[in-house]
Amino acid sequence: MHKEDIVETAEHWDLVIKPKNKWYQLDLASVWHYKDLLMLLVRRDFVSVYKQTILGPLWLFVQPILTTLTFTIIFGNIAHISTDGIPPMLFYLAGITLWTYFSDCLNKTSNTFVANAGVFGKVYFPRLVMPLSVLVSNLVKLGIQMLLFIITWIYFLLKGGTFQPNYAYLFFIPILILMMAGLGLGFGILISSLTTKYRDLTFLVGFGVQLMMYASPIVYPLSTVPKKYEMILLLNPVTSIIEGFKFVFLGTGLWNWYALLYSVVVMLVLLLISLLIFKRVEKTFMDTV
Repeated sequence: MHKEDIVETAEHWDLVIKPKNKWYQLDLASVWHYKDLLMLLVRRDFVSVYKQTILGPLWLFVQPILTTLTFTIIFGNIAHISTDGIPPMLFYLAGITLWTYFSDCLNKTSNTFVANAGVFGKVYFPRLVMPLSVLVSNLVKLGIQMLLFIITWIYFLLKGGTFQPNYAYLFFIPILILMMAGLGLGFGILISSLTTKYRDLTFLVGFGVQLMMYASPIVYPLSTVPKKYEMILLLNPVTSIIEGFKFVFLGTGLWNWYALLYSVVVMLVLLLISLLIFKRVEKTFMDTV
């Protein structure tokens, strides 16, 4: 065989993978082709966390219950922070349920490149599959914790709670969850992209998420905030989502269409910017990680 034939044979490939050079070529369709891998990663995330624990998935109930009890004792009984007439246990659990989903999505997607550098360096698949698998696996956890919240909510309703749920808005709940998922994914992959060069951000994520919780109406109702500070808190896109969730189930809280529209716009802009940066970083991150 001639040398030219050997070179030609060696350079014949069934599939050639090249990076998309145009800024708008996000190639989101390729993620759909790897949906089986995404579901496999979701199963791995869910099973591996509780595989060697005694309580297993029961931790999904234990964690919000313990957090709610802690908030009830500290903020309700000791600090005497108002809950707008809502039973403290139910009020805090309502805020914790959605907030936990957001914070888990943000924290776990914020180290996508660093935590998976070994896998990314060995095999090709759309890198966006990793943060999306975190989003879906946490959605499963949210479903289980929502069950706990619904049981608690029904208990207080049957007990004769004075709160009046807004049943007509119940169909907005999936939209609120989708908005929370979009914000968690957007912030997470933006931080993940930046941490490939600036590792300091990894130390700030946990601290920043904790500060963001206190800037959201989790342990206090927005109605107790002075009017001059209310608009500042509404600049936090999570605020209107948490308040909307409480408005639907507890009949208290703020349902403001403009505030919700603002949260949607922030989510969409954040997702677009973070996806563009994520796409740019994924081509060269192996050189910096």
